[in-house]
Amino acid sequence: MDLESTIIGVSVSRIEGPEKVTGGTRFAADVILPGMLSGKILRSPHPHARIRRVDVSAARRVPGVKAVVTGPDNPGYYMGKVLRDLPVLCWDRVRYIGDRVAAVAAETPEAAEEALLLIEVEYEVLPAVFDPLEAMRPDAPLLHDDVAAYEGAPLHVLAKDVRNGQTRLAWTKGDVAQGFREADVVLEHSFSVPSRHQGYLEPYASVISIDDDGRVQAWCSSKAPFRARRQLAQAVGLPEEQIRVNVVAVGGDFGGKGDARDLPIAYLLSKMANRPVKIVMSSAEELTASNPTHPTFVTIRSGVTRDGRLTAREVRTVHASGAYGAMKPRAYLSTHHYVGGGYHIPNTSFEFLQVYTNTTPGGYFRAPGAHQYTFALESHTDLLAQELGMDPAEFRRINLLAPGQEDALGRPLRLVNAREVMEAALEAGRWGQPKTGPGHGRGVAIFGRQIGGGIAGAVVTAEADGTFTVISPTVDIGTGTHTIEQQIVASEMNVQPSQVRVRPGDTDSTPYDEGPRASRVTYTEGQAVAKACEQIRQAIADGATLPLTVTFEHEAPEPDDITYFSAQVAEVQVDSETGQVKVLRLVTAHDVGTVINPLAHQGQIDGGVVTGLGLGVTEELVTDGGQVLNGNLGDYKLPTMSDIPPLETVLVHSAGGTGPYDAKAIGELANNATAAAIANAVADAAGCRLFELPITSDRVYAVLKSGRKPEGSD
Repeated sequence: MDLESTIIGVSVSRIEGPEKVTGGTRFAADVILPGMLSGKILRSPHPHARIRRVDVSAARRVPGVKAVVTGPDNPGYYMGKVLRDLPVLCWDRVRYIGDRVAAVAAETPEAAEEALLLIEVEYEVLPAVFDPLEAMRPDAPLLHDDVAAYEGAPLHVLAKDVRNGQTRLAWTKGDVAQGFREADVVLEHSFSVPSRHQGYLEPYASVISIDDDGRVQAWCSSKAPFRARRQLAQAVGLPEEQIRVNVVAVGGDFGGKGDARDLPIAYLLSKMANRPVKIVMSSAEELTASNPTHPTFVTIRSGVTRDGRLTAREVRTVHASGAYGAMKPRAYLSTHHYVGGGYHIPNTSFEFLQVYTNTTPGGYFRAPGAHQYTFALESHTDLLAQELGMDPAEFRRINLLAPGQEDALGRPLRLVNAREVMEAALEAGRWGQPKTGPGHGRGVAIFGRQIGGGIAGAVVTAEADGTFTVISPTVDIGTGTHTIEQQIVASEMNVQPSQVRVRPGDTDSTPYDEGPRASRVTYTEGQAVAKACEQIRQAIADGATLPLTVTFEHEAPEPDDITYFSAQVAEVQVDSETGQVKVLRLVTAHDVGTVINPLAHQGQIDGGVVTGLGLGVTEELVTDGGQVLNGNLGDYKLPTMSDIPPLETVLVHSAGGTGPYDAKAIGELANNATAAAIANAVADAAGCRLFELPITSDRVYAVLKSGRKPEGSD
């Protein structure tokens, strides 16, 4: 019996659901070991200062304190995903408010907190710089003397000629000067987007226990156990095989949990105390000192003909990288996935700069840097249409990419469904129909991205009783990964999903896996599971005896000739007296292939749209002098259920998926056009445009009442 039709495309219940809803799921903070100590970290109160002296004598005398470690006692320890420029504990300089200087392990959290208060640090305060544009000025304080000297420095993209420059990515295509000469209209606009937090509810936790033979056992809130192992090993000078990262559930990620975070500090404390140590970040530490998104400034200059054809484009984007570049997997944002946009432009020049600032080190967010760039690009697109007196949708129709065309970076794309997806969103969004009330407006925006490849694997066992066991190296961060693996194995082996067990494996028991990133998991891990099943079927056909275990590992290529697209239409109402914006409706359309699990697929879309809503209208890390002022979940305004308007999804099916059964990526495609669609709808409703996010009532009110164009326009 062929069961594929009853397994693939069916909303199979999530494997982890019962454990989660009954409270049985174990997260890193739930790990309890005999003799475990509580670790706490002392952080810098200054954005930039020299450390002159650290005195921990009083802290050591606090009853219950078993270990105190400081930067000056442990110099030279750096950590990072690729670029290792982040001190485990600072010994000479601190570079942002929240930089780690010392740590304590004690019998109770209260004793550890008391000891922190007794540590005396003498600082020499230094000049600081918080704005990346100011940080590039010749007279700006220099945060790092020689970036190229750091281990892992990406020498081929270092911004060596830029003051406080970290990395520089650039692409050119055609003859930009000639393209602008061919244009009838040239417009330039500048946009800014503040820092945001990923918004996961589980604070990061780190646990270390050192066995009698020196083997390090680690537990942490990381979606990438193998990468966490590597970062810990590099930071404290251990061979990777001496460390085992034990997998626990991860309570949300959204790009923010791909690192080792405080594991090296927990290791130093555990080694000193000869006891297990657990460090759990507070929500305040998460919001003020972890790895939020990058404050971003985007300037776009485009040339168009009177009939609406784009002839040239220049883009300059500057990201405030924060004090360190350690939290980015490539030491820069992977902007190449999406900056070409959905438009065919013959002549282009792109520059993306990462600049050091005395602010919290920036990290990854779903499609890193994409919501900032898409807000700027799609707002600019509407402004071009407005200048030409064209409908924004019609202007896009003229310039959207078609299959086989080169994108704006010069890459020929084999699979492009931007036009079909946009038309589906426009139809569902009632584009062109009369507005439903005063102050109402509609806006459209599109977003497309390539997906990642990389190393993935699986361990699949055909048991003697006819069931199957999968040990997955990929952490399920809430997307339903393990359920998808269950469905694939059930389909491939022609059994019911209930006959397939999937569990995560630690770094000793599974092949290497890079972890969830770049919307790659169904493509990379799904293929690994399917190919392991193929080997099992062949072995059984050849007479193999059960039980039979196959360990499969592969490196999936990054498909650089495919871009998946999403289009969104927002409908809003703007109160002209108060500037209050109410999002009435959000429509999102997606290019999809075979949807393996419709419920999980829709969950990714709905979650992404709600994330995009927050990025558009509520979320902002407000800072002053490098200090985050709203570092709590009461003041950092994540959207709540009462904020969410009706959501409508349209699925546009087409071939060309890279995953098993022609599946396509969905994870990072629903959150990046939302803010731009809302901004365009507000401009349509109110006749004014904001050039910064979020779109708050006070900003709209200020523009409405100013009687002038907002800053950033021509």
